[in-house]
Amino acid sequence: MTSLKPLAAPLLILVEPQDIVNIASAVRIAKNFAIDRIRLVRPRVYDAYRIEGIAHNTADVLERVELFDDLASALDDCVFSVALTARERAAKRLTLAPWDAARELLERGAEGSVAMVAGREDKGLTNAELDLCHGLAVIPTDPTYRSLNLAQAVAIMSYEVWRARTGGRVVRKPPRRSAGPASAAQLNWLFSDWERALWAIDFFKTRQPDSVMRSFREVVYRAAMDGREAALVRAMGIEVRRFLDRAGVPPAHDGPTPPKSER
Repeated sequence: MTSLKPLAAPLLILVEPQDIVNIASAVRIAKNFAIDRIRLVRPRVYDAYRIEGIAHNTADVLERVELFDDLASALDDCVFSVALTARERAAKRLTLAPWDAARELLERGAEGSVAMVAGREDKGLTNAELDLCHGLAVIPTDPTYRSLNLAQAVAIMSYEVWRARTGGRVVRKPPRRSAGPASAAQLNWLFSDWERALWAIDFFKTRQPDSVMRSFREVVYRAAMDGREAALVRAMGIEVRRFLDRAGVPPAHDGPTPPKSER
């Protein structure tokens, strides 16, 4: 997979986080999923130096952390927000599963800043704080034990947002050197050298060569090798013969003579 530029990320807002390890975990998750803006509402403890000691290589994220006195202020510039909660509500509210909430955040993100909001480790968000958010994101769990650790909930939601931002594709660095698909000629050389190698070790003693090589071809075709990979696999077959020569072991059978173009 080649790298790609994901869509803009929502804000991550934590309301009164109590444990510095949970804050560090959220910061690391933000870094994992390219969430570049974090807002903390009245954190019980905040020490960027200690947090980076727990969540290594996150200084760039920590430089952009903003502190607020209340959730309303943290949401002032947001056009849409979802609150992570397992709290039952009597009032009818927009309630979304994480995947649907992620897509809604990205769609509304075209209009302005959007946010996902997580509450306190012990009590979550108050009803008044939930009322400040446009919707609720509820992570399905066993109904007999719904409460998730703060960092776990943030990780699940951040992952779903990342999936939505990237279209569900795996994003990683491209290979250092790219190679086009293996040509028919390269594959024919590969098959010829491996057939000679298998003859040399007497692999066909109790097997039908045509049947074995036909199956081998199908395996290689399914692998959809690039040119470099085909050259490597071919070299393995060639090395079987060379090893026998170096060890002074005559091949059990020379096998078919390769075409002139392959010699």
